[in-house]
Amino acid sequence: MAYKVLIVEDDPMVAMINEQYVSKNPNFCVASSCRNGQSALDFLKNNTVDLILLDVFMPLMDGIETLKKIREMKVDSEVIMVTAANDTATIENTMHLGVLDYLIKPFAYERFEVSLEKFVSKIKVLKENQILDQSRIDSLISNGPQENVEEKKCPKGIQPKTLSLVLDYFKKSSKWHTADMVAESLGLSIVTARNYMNYLVKEGTIVQDMNYETGGRPSVLYRAK
Repeated sequence: MAYKVLIVEDDPMVAMINEQYVSKNPNFCVASSCRNGQSALDFLKNNTVDLILLDVFMPLMDGIETLKKIREMKVDSEVIMVTAANDTATIENTMHLGVLDYLIKPFAYERFEVSLEKFVSKIKVLKENQILDQSRIDSLISNGPQENVEEKKCPKGIQPKTLSLVLDYFKKSSKWHTADMVAESLGLSIVTARNYMNYLVKEGTIVQDMNYETGGRPSVLYRAK
């Protein structure tokens, strides 16, 4: 069953983008979208969600006040702030109120996906373990899985979570794939997909070849080694 997400965002365009981003991940679905904090609180009185994407600057009730009310209502939902507010006071306030993550607009889909993976990781640890050892507690407090040796080796611009998605894509098929195919399947931009595949080619994990039978400009093909 997919995790239910409530989007609280007053800008219709941003709300639509957030909905599209959520829908790209098969583990999540949008339960509802509210244009202000009061509407969100009214919705939460009669509905349950797993995750709330919350803006700060909104009419009627801003995100900070909304988050305080959510905590007072004992709503059992994780909260990710999705906002243009990047002042230290706002960030500190939301951290004190226990947000899972904080995304500053504008952000790339890859960073959004990292936030969703943080949520999944936390829920998985709590559901699968009645007693936690120190490493699992550390991972929860740090908002995600502990960094391992492979993650530390990733160069600048290469996110471990996105890299894992690309690796899994090629592990599932031995056929040749174009950057367009990879980007569409994983919800990445063409530039991002090429960046990760070029990295994997250099690492020797995948191989590339040229397709000259396109009837036009040759295209680069990639597949698992």
